[in-house]
Amino acid sequence: MAITRLICYLLQVMVVMMMFPMVFNGLVNANHDYADALMKSILFFEGQRSGKLPSTQRLTWRKDSALQDGHDMGVDLVGGYYDAGDNLKFGFPMAFTMTLLAWSMIEFGEYLGPEFGHASEALQWGTDYLLKATAEANKVYVQVGDPYADHNCWERPEDMDTARTVVYVDAQHPGSEVAAEIAAALAAASIAFRASQSNYADKLLQRSIQVFDFATKYRGSYNDSVGRWVCPFYCDFSGYEDELIWGAAWLFKATKNVQYLNFAVITGRKPVWPAEFGWDDKHAGISVLLSKVYIFLKDSTEYYNKAEDFVCNTVPQSPTRTLKYSPGGLMFKPGGSNMQNPTSISFLLLVLSRYYGQQNFNCGSVQVNPSTFVHVVKSQVDYILGDNPLQMSYMVGYGAKFPQRIHHRGSSLPSKDTHPIGFKCKEGTPYFQSTNPNPNLLTGALIGGPDPNDAFFDNRSDFAHSEPTTYLVAPMVGVLAYFKDNA
Repeated sequence: MAITRLICYLLQVMVVMMMFPMVFNGLVNANHDYADALMKSILFFEGQRSGKLPSTQRLTWRKDSALQDGHDMGVDLVGGYYDAGDNLKFGFPMAFTMTLLAWSMIEFGEYLGPEFGHASEALQWGTDYLLKATAEANKVYVQVGDPYADHNCWERPEDMDTARTVVYVDAQHPGSEVAAEIAAALAAASIAFRASQSNYADKLLQRSIQVFDFATKYRGSYNDSVGRWVCPFYCDFSGYEDELIWGAAWLFKATKNVQYLNFAVITGRKPVWPAEFGWDDKHAGISVLLSKVYIFLKDSTEYYNKAEDFVCNTVPQSPTRTLKYSPGGLMFKPGGSNMQNPTSISFLLLVLSRYYGQQNFNCGSVQVNPSTFVHVVKSQVDYILGDNPLQMSYMVGYGAKFPQRIHHRGSSLPSKDTHPIGFKCKEGTPYFQSTNPNPNLLTGALIGGPDPNDAFFDNRSDFAHSEPTTYLVAPMVGVLAYFKDNA
């Protein structure tokens, strides 16, 4: 039996190799420094911090910013993260980022080693803010900043002079998706902090329960309640039901209270789920998260089957695959900031490989072994780190060749250390238009990445391909931690 499994395993690896000859013939770097990439991925979050920076801040070209957020509303909303290359705090993607960062720590914390403390700091920077944003009953502050004014300017976060508009949802103006995602983040973080900060974990979990109750009691999309502020930037396209299921799943994992499991199963009982996972669509993540506990469900195969559908729609050797790959081997789906797909989907595949060991998944006429997932995930990580047709790392600061002109205000403008006089709204435009490299290294940033044909032009104005975001990096923390010890 062992020999048979070995033969099947080798055949599956050969299929992957044949599909992606560029990845496996000549471009593979067997010596990637995953520990260095891991350190840098966590360091990236320091470059996205908003608020009063601590004395331990390592990216020192960043300074204090947005110290009056929420003041006009009589609430403290200082802190948190800017989502991308702008100076806005969008609650929906920020919460998803914290959920994935917490999940990275839960699943792969044993491999974080000396970076565990830095990962904890990065997570708590976000969860402290989410606690502030949910401090009032039946009210959630979901955004700080005017996206239209902000996107009309090119200025450092330290210099912001645009309106710091505060956007919230409440009983009269519901936002189930953003509230449930925040509940998921707080519940996941409570698990991540349980062993090291039990009192803080208790606080996170209690708040998660309260926010989830609000999300379910007052149902509706924030598209309708506060749409002009959040759309088209982080408009919810998949509906809020997936976030409700996602939040319930994390609360079940954190509390073991079966009412949350029952809620997730009943709400999620649909014949077909898309194989999607990102800040907007949580379906594949739910399938993976709940597949671990599928034996406790009345229908013991339901979430296993959904996880299997995800696998068969994703891995390259599956005859029913719907996910496309670039000629160089990168997972690719239409839309901006494609790098969310290989990072988030790779994270799910790696988690599944740990859940199911050597159990096969049936994809039509082909059986896929979870150990093969690891090879698929490694091909994605190595592509991102430089094993691609351009031999370019898409992580800023990693390797000899990486993007120099990322779409990021703070990175592209001289820091206050070298240019203490502030930039007003349009005064940074010449730096935006310049072809010079960014003066400040946003170490660890992942950008939108190459186009479907593996081309990348390192153009600051091409935000779809050159802008970094927090939710691209969070799943990579867990993946890189794993490969640091298991390459």
